[in-house]
Amino acid sequence: MNVLIKPIITEKMTADSELYNRYGFLVDPRANKIQIKDAVEAAYGVSVKKVRTMNYGPSRKTRYTKTGVQHGKTNALKKAIIDVVEGDVIDFYSNL
Repeated sequence: MNVLIKPIITEKMTADSELYNRYGFLVDPRANKIQIKDAVEAAYGVSVKKVRTMNYGPSRKTRYTKTGVQHGKTNALKKAIIDVVEGDVIDFYSNL
């Protein structure tokens, strides 16, 4: 299971990373906090102080078309906010 899906790079998360040393990731919905901590430490070589997670359910949508009513939904998401120890930095923009 690949725990980390992608980093969250928004204006709010960039401000959090600069001020409070916090980084956001989209993670696998089945992953727990220990797995997320181990994956971040292995991928970026930093020490994780705290992990907070948020579960988002699927958003359901209905569309009225010529052929009838179409129902659909998006996938469920799980976000993780990672607090990193002072002095450690995760650089998403480096070309490795």
